[in-house]
Order: sequence, then structure tokens, then C-alpha cells
Amino acid sequence: MAENKAKKAAPEETKKARYSAADITVLEGLEAVRRRPGMYIGTTGPDGLHHLVWEVFDNSRDEAMGGFADDIEVVLLPGNVIRVADNGRGIPVDVHKQTKVSALETVMTTLHAGGKFGGEGYKVSGGLHGVGVSVVNALAAWMRTEVHRDGGAFVQEYVRGKRKSAIKKIGSSKLHGTVQTYVADSEIFEKIEYDFDKVVSHLREQAYLVKGLRITIIDARESGINFTEVGKELYIREYLSASPSQTFYFEGGLRSLISFYNRYQKPVHKNIFHVEREADNVSVEIALQYVDDIAPRVIAFANNIYNAEGGMHVTGFRTALTRTLNSYSKGGNGNGGGESFTGEDVLEGLTAVISIKMREIQFEGQTKGKLGSVEARGATDTVFAEAFTTFLEENPEDARQILGKAALAMKARKAAKAAKDSVLRKGAMEGFGLPGKLADCQTKDPAESELFIVEGDSAGGSAKQGRDRRTQAILPLRGKILNVERARLDKMLASQSIKDLILGLGTAIGDIFDINKLRYHKIIIATDADVDGAHIRTLLLTLFYRHFKPVIEGGFVYIAQPPLYKIKKGKEITYVYSDEEKNKIVGKDMSDVTETEELSSDERVGPSALGSEEEESSGAESKKSGKFHIQRYKGLGEMNPEELFETTMDATKRVLKQVTIEDAQDADRVFDILMGEDVSSRKSFIQSNAKLANLDI
Repeated sequence: MAENKAKKAAPEETKKARYSAADITVLEGLEAVRRRPGMYIGTTGPDGLHHLVWEVFDNSRDEAMGGFADDIEVVLLPGNVIRVADNGRGIPVDVHKQTKVSALETVMTTLHAGGKFGGEGYKVSGGLHGVGVSVVNALAAWMRTEVHRDGGAFVQEYVRGKRKSAIKKIGSSKLHGTVQTYVADSEIFEKIEYDFDKVVSHLREQAYLVKGLRITIIDARESGINFTEVGKELYIREYLSASPSQTFYFEGGLRSLISFYNRYQKPVHKNIFHVEREADNVSVEIALQYVDDIAPRVIAFANNIYNAEGGMHVTGFRTALTRTLNSYSKGGNGNGGGESFTGEDVLEGLTAVISIKMREIQFEGQTKGKLGSVEARGATDTVFAEAFTTFLEENPEDARQILGKAALAMKARKAAKAAKDSVLRKGAMEGFGLPGKLADCQTKDPAESELFIVEGDSAGGSAKQGRDRRTQAILPLRGKILNVERARLDKMLASQSIKDLILGLGTAIGDIFDINKLRYHKIIIATDADVDGAHIRTLLLTLFYRHFKPVIEGGFVYIAQPPLYKIKKGKEITYVYSDEEKNKIVGKDMSDVTETEELSSDERVGPSALGSEEEESSGAESKKSGKFHIQRYKGLGEMNPEELFETTMDATKRVLKQVTIEDAQDADRVFDILMGEDVSSRKSFIQSNAKLANLDI
């Protein structure tokens, strides 16, 4: 037996013995970036594509932060070419002692090489790993760097991170600055398509954060210009005067940014608080204003890098804000109840921007979504607490309005807790918390489960009959739900439709929300293709965005795309989703087309409609004549169960649109405009975007 065991072990020992130095792969240069791009830019989707633009821009912006540049130009050119130019010092082109090649080539082709690790190159910068522009170079199919400095113009080109040729001087130049031009690699990115509005939004913020910096963004993708035609020019805006462009320049700093964020809101107090001071070698700038709203907006930057996930500076700010307002309130300026505010109370309706700058900065991850520098917490707390206390004392009317806002939030929090506890307690006693209108699915595995939120009892009836009972649950809504944009939780929970939805999702709401308890990993909003259906869909999306945002961020929310037409020719039936699709099938000659109006929900009764005499006769007629018979759908309730399942619920045939939050701040702004109380802003938004609407008239 022992011999047999030894024989069995031999192959495993041989396998281990084969593992040698020859099996160790060493990735040279920037190959590691190309192998694992997600480690450096987060994703190879649209966010990662735009992140390359931010990385190149950040180098130019860091020059401006150091006082060496005041003008940056970003151009989107034909062929997905990106060009970023600044009038800074220009990347050094002399030979680097360690690498034995030019400093320019070292910066562009070597990870962790840059002027931001020490010395006096940059006292404050957004980059700290030295991987920014080299990562862009690695993930670019082609890149060209042009440097103007020391009386000359120098150029070097690269292909997928490797130099194409040595650096060369192309002539003399009286200019100073750097021009980076590149094309993202289609081998790396799923789709190369830039969102001009996204670029404008990001760079606008940077203009607020760096006083006196001019930033120009030009969309020249339709211009037909070739950047090589302009010669040794730092800026090419004069050649692109006919192209759409935006230019930003602000002297007001964060005060101006707060005004911009609150432009669709009603301020609670008149004066915008602002402080800019240094503590413990950390420069802290904060501006804030409360508005007549419920949702807080706390936007944070560290060395001008947007920190979507906050970090130590946000923690310090929130701690100081709660402590300062409680201290001021108890010092004879009471809120009426004598109780302490919570962090939730003092954040309600707050718009705040926190910007810190420090030399040795630490982020969590290369995408810099969260600040990890511990010293930023104490510095932010100290600077803000002292300055905000002074502000409250010097502006008693503003202080009274702010305390009143926090006191109202505290009362609403208590009322909401009582209502929430009542709803959840009542739900737990009635069929394990599931609403009576919910036709649940059989499986208890959230990954398999789908919840269809349908408009009206008629569509709900068809959906319940036609669904796959094992995996598909149906929750019909009667009419339009409450607009939650400005509704507090206690008022929301008085709405039966919203209570049904909360109990159906299983996550609870508010401070006890738990995404891990979500009962369905596909939540599908299925409304009619008319104005009322669009309104209901918007109300539902507002509810999800304001109170169930992690459900959207997790990719669990979808919008059903029911067909607009049913086209029948003989026995062949085709469902199409647009007029363009319909025209491709039937052509422009309408002599062979018979169109019928959609049937109302009263006329369309259950499964029998599919085999009605009217349809049979029209089918026979179309078979004999070769004509198309077209039926137009406007409501889900007009479909019988078989049609609804086949077109909208069958996972093998249906079309769904996943709801994502590409830019949370822009989404927040749109919801403010569309669902808020500022009528003039909503009217302006609708007029500006009317051409983009797809109306069925």
C-alpha cells in the first residue's frame, strides 16, 4: 500500500519541480498597465476612458496650482484624438541621470517617475504615484508630446507606451508649455466615445478650484481639422472658432461654486460661509450654504482631485459641523427642544464644498476616490470649527435660520422613525411583510428573482397571468406615486404605493436600509409609452435615486422597453420598437399596409383577444393580399398575457435598459430641476432639451 501511495505522489512532486525561475514573467515598461488597466484607471468602460483625459489635464492643472500656468486648452478632435495644452514650464527634456534618456521619455514611459515625490518641482499636486501620464501613454494606441521650453520646441511620439523615436528638436520657440495629444487604444477600451458634457462638467469644477485659471474646452470632432496642420502652436482655438466650446475663469473660488450648485435651489440663509486657512501644513478651504431641500450635497476635493467617496477631510468636517451647531445652540441660542442634533439633522439641505491641499497626500487607490491622509481630518476640523463659530456669532440671522433648519430636520427624523417603525412592524405582522398587491415569485434566490413594477391593475392582471411564476414577481401601482423630491420620510410612508414598494424590496429605508436584504436583483419599471407613463417612470426613478441609490449603483434597476408596433403578414408576426424599425420592414409604400388603432383596455379582455375573429380575419386578409397588418401599442394593458410575456417579460426576447448613475452630481441637478419647485428652471430645462425628446403625437 505504501508503494502505491508513493507512485501516486510522484506526478504531483514532478509538477511542483517544474515551477522554476523560467515560470516567472517580468512585465517590462508599461506592459503591466496594458495587462491590468483596471488597477490603474478603475474600468475600461466610459469612466476609464474619460479618466485618461483627467490624468492628462491634471498635469497641466498642477502647473497652474504651482503658479506656473494660467491657461489650459482641451480639444476633442476628429478620429477620437484628445489634445491638452498648457502654458506651464514644459516637461524637462535634458538627460535624466538615472535612466540615461531624456526626462521627458522617462516621465512618459516609466511608472512611478515624476516631479511630485519630493524636491521643489511641485509643492502641491494631485498626482503622487507618478503613474498618471505614463498610464495614459500605455493605454493609448498613439501619443505625441510636444514641449516648448528653453527657446526650443521638442517632440517625441509613442506607440502603446513605447517610444517611436528619440526626442527631437523641431525648431526654435519663444513659448513655454506642454501639448499632449493621444488616441485611446481600441484594444483596451470597449467603446471610444467621449461625452462633451461630462468633460465640460468636470473641468468647470476645476476652474472654480483654481482661482485665476482659464480653461477652454472645444468640441472639434466635426471640424475636419487635422492637428498637424496648425504647426508649432500651443493653442489651436483660433482655428476652431466655429466649433462648440466652453471657457471658464473664476475669481470667486468656492463661493462661486456654491452659488453654481444652488442655482436651482432656494437658500435658507443669505450669506455663504467661506473660510480659507492653513493648519498643520494643510491648506483648508470650505464654503457652505443651506437650502430649502432635504438631500445634503457635500462635495470634497483633495489637491483638486474630486473624492467621490469622501475621506478624512469629510469626516473632520462633519464632526466639527455637528459639534459647532450643538455648542452654539446650547449657548443660549437654543433650538427649542434642548436636545442635541445628530449628524443627520445638521446635514439636511446642506450644500458644502471642502477643498484641502497638502504636500504628502495619500489616497485609497489610484483613482483617488477617497482621501486617506489622517492629518487632513484634524486640520479640517480645527479650521472649520473656529471659522464657523465666528460666522454664526457675526451673522445672527443666518445662524437662526440654520438652527431652525436643523431643528425641523430633527423633528422630521423623529416623526419618520415612528412612521417607519409602524410600517415595518405592521408589515411584519401581515404575511411576513409582503404587500397584498404583490404577486411574488416562487424562488427565494435574489439573483434569479425579478420584480416588475407595472402601471395600473389592467397591466398588472396581464403580467400576473403571463409571467414565469418561478422567477417573476409583479407589483401593480395605481396611478402616480408621491413626488418624493421634497417629501420627508413620514409623508412618504403615508403613501400606500410607496409602503408596498418598500416592503416588497425588503431592504427597509433610511438609516436601517440594507442592500444585502434586497429580494430581487432585477427591478424592472414597466410603464406605458405615453406622457403619463413617462411621468410615473420619472417619479419612480426619483424615489430610487433619493432613497435607494445603492440599488441603482448595484445595477439592479431596469426600464422595460415594450414594442410600439405589432406587424403581421400572413402568419408571420414581428414586434418592433421604433418607427425606424417599422419603416425598414414595411417600406415607404403604405398601399400594402393596413393600420389599426390600439385597442383600449376595456376592449382588450384577457387571452381571448389573441385569437379574436378580428385578428383571424385580418390575418386571412393579409395572407391573401400580402398586406402588412400593423397594430400600434400605447399601453401595456392593451396587450394580452401572451403578448406581454413574449415582448416584455421573456428573458430570451425582451429589451431592457439598465439604469446607471454615470455622474451623480448631474443626475442630482436634473432631479432638482424636473421634480423641484423652481418652475422657471424646469421650463428653461424643458425648452432647452425639447429637441431631444421623442414624442408620440
